[in-house]
Amino acid sequence: MKFQPAQSHIATAEPLKRQFKMHDAFTLAFVFISPMVALYAVFGLIIQAAGPAGWWVFPIGLCLQLLIALSLGIMVSRWPLQGGSYQWARRLVGDNYGWLTGWFYIWTLIFVFASNGYAIASFLPAALGIDPFTTSTQVLLSLLIICVATGLNLLGPNTLKLLGKLSLGAEVIGSLGLATVLLIWHRKHDLDILFTSAGAGGDNYVLGGLLVALGFIGFGLAGFESVCSMAEEIEQPEKNLPKAIVGALLAIGVVVSYCALALILATPDFGAIVSGAIVDPAAFTIQAAFGERITQVFFILVIIGFAASMMMAQTSISRVIWAFSRDKILPGSQFLSKLSKKHGTPDRAITTVGILAMLVTLLAFSERVYATLISSATTSFFITMGFAVFGLLSRLIIKKWQPGAFNLASMTVPVVLGAACWIVFEIANSAWPREVAGQSWYVNWAVFIAVSLIGVFGALVWLSIRKNLRNSRALSEGLDHLLPDEARA
Repeated sequence: MKFQPAQSHIATAEPLKRQFKMHDAFTLAFVFISPMVALYAVFGLIIQAAGPAGWWVFPIGLCLQLLIALSLGIMVSRWPLQGGSYQWARRLVGDNYGWLTGWFYIWTLIFVFASNGYAIASFLPAALGIDPFTTSTQVLLSLLIICVATGLNLLGPNTLKLLGKLSLGAEVIGSLGLATVLLIWHRKHDLDILFTSAGAGGDNYVLGGLLVALGFIGFGLAGFESVCSMAEEIEQPEKNLPKAIVGALLAIGVVVSYCALALILATPDFGAIVSGAIVDPAAFTIQAAFGERITQVFFILVIIGFAASMMMAQTSISRVIWAFSRDKILPGSQFLSKLSKKHGTPDRAITTVGILAMLVTLLAFSERVYATLISSATTSFFITMGFAVFGLLSRLIIKKWQPGAFNLASMTVPVVLGAACWIVFEIANSAWPREVAGQSWYVNWAVFIAVSLIGVFGALVWLSIRKNLRNSRALSEGLDHLLPDEARA
């Protein structure tokens, strides 16, 4: 079935254009996760927690994340609409439930967008070969980077497509190339090192360090679903999006597992990493093998990865905000629902995301800005996915589910149940306040503070638009002409 653009009578919003094909959807899902981002964001934490044996959490984490990807593929195939999890949760459970899901997802990606800007600022000294910036300088630079990313996103879909393809090529060639050279010419350990902890995780690193490390991988392989927020801009989304998110996650998981294996086998000193004497084991290993110049190239690739992920995060958030605004359930909906006449994209929502990300960066200012943002993003990501997955699970249990073009037949319930269990584990693991000597109490409790603030702020916004939710149901149902035939039952 070929989809048609949304008609202008729906929520008085302008129609969207199908500007992205299957390969574009795959590329955008791929660069959001990014091999460099997925690896660099969690590699050090995993090795410090579990030592060389921490490598096993990469393939294990991939399998567990695939449970979520398959579950989301089932939902987007049934309801391929702009806004992603907001649309699914609303139709699975109800208006308020859907609104809450979308609200948390908006702030999840704002945290990701802001944290990537801060990360890029922190990597610049290593890429340029200069002394590290102070925290204040990094925050100012991250604000500038957010402005630049917003400006690039306002240039339209073709810019996003081009940057996505350039990032994909640079990252895959760079990461696989570096990993292969490490394995062939700079290997220092045999494969049996993967069954040792090098002192990490205490006496029982299987129940200690490996479980902690498994929690970290959830963030490294998160974000594949972001492209689902753009469903109405993608050709045949009911078929293409499930393939795109599952395919991108598999590709990223394989690349990251291979690169992690190369880094571990080439690491010269695990004891220094586990003890905390070396805080950046990936850069340490690459510098030991290749020298300072190649390490600078490595950080350039890392910056490219974070930049592409950052732009895709902003794109996804703007689409969720636009979907809310089309249904008139956000303050300023009339303003935010307008599309660019030139590109047919929600430029006002894109600009709003940039402003909100700058505010979040300033509010997160502490001795651990990046860690604070990442912890908050990890937990709120799994909370959002949990809303959608548990809604689907409830429908499956009471046998009130009509599958779309993509379905798992008899394996649907086991897969969705497994995804639900994994989500509960990740929420508990990422939110748990682990105290670190010399660290402020509010950093230890950053996740609870962030989730509480999102909830309180959300309650205030919900009170201001709750009357519109009932009316917006008719507007939302008016999108049924965009759905595949089986989804209208």
